[in-house]
Amino acid sequence: MTLFTKAFCIATLFTGFASANEELKVGSSITPHADILRFIKPKLQKQGYDLKIYEFNDGVIPNVMVENGELDANYFQHEPYLKEFNQRQSTHLVKVASIHIEPMAVYSKKHKEFNPEEGQNISIPNNPTNESRALRIVASKGLIEIKDNELITPLDITKNPKKLKFVELKDTQLTRSLDDVDYSLINSNFAILAGLNPVKDGFYTESKYSEYGNIIAVKEGNENLPKIKALVKALQSDEVKKFIEEKYQGALIPTF
Repeated sequence: MTLFTKAFCIATLFTGFASANEELKVGSSITPHADILRFIKPKLQKQGYDLKIYEFNDGVIPNVMVENGELDANYFQHEPYLKEFNQRQSTHLVKVASIHIEPMAVYSKKHKEFNPEEGQNISIPNNPTNESRALRIVASKGLIEIKDNELITPLDITKNPKKLKFVELKDTQLTRSLDDVDYSLINSNFAILAGLNPVKDGFYTESKYSEYGNIIAVKEGNENLPKIKALVKALQSDEVKKFIEEKYQGALIPTF
């Protein structure tokens, strides 16, 4: 039994298309990536590709499946996470295109602005790349100073004049922590699931030029396959840009 059959995923399979079409298997996060892929499915169908979307709530399995050839591509991660994953897992995955950024923002149920007082607590993601991202946001506000490392944790804070306390949690726990902490730094895909929008509800929104744009990743050597080029072209279209802007209202920002 292969990893593909063992993996916990929801295969979104569409019927009624010509069986002669070439399969294009893409792994994605449930929200918002799968929604965007479903939007381009009819366009790819007309070009002779039967897009099959496999939805995951996991950041490891879709990369392993691309490495093993069980998926053609995936769409759920940013490039810093991909690089860290390659180093940790000895995989050979590469970015082929950036599609959108899910801005990380500061949220609070207790305060109306991001101006923490001494000793207040802030929840942040506990995975290496998003934790670094969150701490850099706090540092950019002049609240802490940090070491100039590629990946940073609270142990890399060199100055913390307000003695802020950082609570490290899984991404999926951050929105639930809002009742218990003063502030939380949350990536938009998790904020969306809780009904939060970085523009309307957050205190900070990253630029679309941030390095944390969500990408299409493939195994090294497959970048120029016709079906991968077709996937990228369909995603980096004016129609998709309009779809993202209208549906997500600033919670996602196109990066192309």
